[in-house]
Amino acid sequence: MLTGDLVRLRAMEPSDAEALWRWNSDPEVMRWMDDGYPKSLAQVAARCEEREANSYDGVLLVIETLDEGRLIGITRLGDTEPETGSAELDLYIGEKDCWGRGYGTDATRVVCRYGFDRMRLHSIALWVVAENAAAVRVYEKAGFSVDGRRRHSFRRDGRWHDHLIMTLLEGELTG
Repeated sequence: MLTGDLVRLRAMEPSDAEALWRWNSDPEVMRWMDDGYPKSLAQVAARCEEREANSYDGVLLVIETLDEGRLIGITRLGDTEPETGSAELDLYIGEKDCWGRGYGTDATRVVCRYGFDRMRLHSIALWVVAENAAAVRVYEKAGFSVDGRRRHSFRRDGRWHDHLIMTLLEGELTG
């Protein structure tokens, strides 16, 4: 397990499926994410069961509170390229009562530290909807910088929104 000041990251278990299904079925949680098509609990559970083991190609971890061990979110380093030492980060906090309490920032720092120290990455990138100010703030606190903007790349509520690409290089992680 990987620990920070507020969170612990661990490998996903099949028993985590119900929480994932609940979060992915919540429009407020999924507001700024590409949520695809609705899935049944059985489909989510099957996906958790059949998931490939964590490897250099992709590390999927769940986020638990350090004090209570409560499952609150998920993070992933994926699309890893050993030739360039790069990966992409995905992260979200699914438990809404945990938003704005520092868990996302701590989880970002922990997973990025793991990527740089254990996976020998040089850069970690992510895409975030520009209007998702809370997420942008989390990533900036961890040291990510905005590198560019992809205009009108995400549609929600009948409107197009821009994506920002943000990157963090080895040595830039703060906190």
